[in-house]
Amino acid sequence: MKTIYLAGGCFWGVQKYFDQFEGVLGTEVGYANGEKENPSYYDVCHSSGHAETVRIDYDENIISLTELLKKYFLIIDPLSYNRQGADWGIQYRTGIYYTDPADLPEISAYYNELEQEEIRRSGEPFAVELLPLSNYYPAEEPHQKYLDKNPGGYCHIPKRLFAGNNF
Repeated sequence: MKTIYLAGGCFWGVQKYFDQFEGVLGTEVGYANGEKENPSYYDVCHSSGHAETVRIDYDENIISLTELLKKYFLIIDPLSYNRQGADWGIQYRTGIYYTDPADLPEISAYYNELEQEEIRRSGEPFAVELLPLSNYYPAEEPHQKYLDKNPGGYCHIPKRLFAGNNF
């Protein structure tokens, strides 16, 4: 089992999106790479510096890290700084946070290839952070699997990208 942390705007939809893929063993929403220890959702929404992030545990024999990254880039606007969909603020920034330095070459290769394509196309570099995970705190229970509990909840990810479109 391996783990990667992905920030892609509001974590409710990002979690639901990744939960649908074979090889994803589990997900958890939380707060990453901020300044305050053990922040609350209130703290994160009031400038603690954390990104709403999804911890993804996966079986690399079933789904590769590159495949997860391909899926990730389908649901974010990589040029948008501190914003995804209708959500804006530092907590909605995009980021790829790794814990295993051995993953960095694979992440960097894919990231750099996509970014160079974007620079050629638009002249703009990515706003997606690519950093080691400095800290991570699980979000409160009501935020875990939020869209399963609240099918009418807001999500910036187009419904067509979800299996069954059941929320």
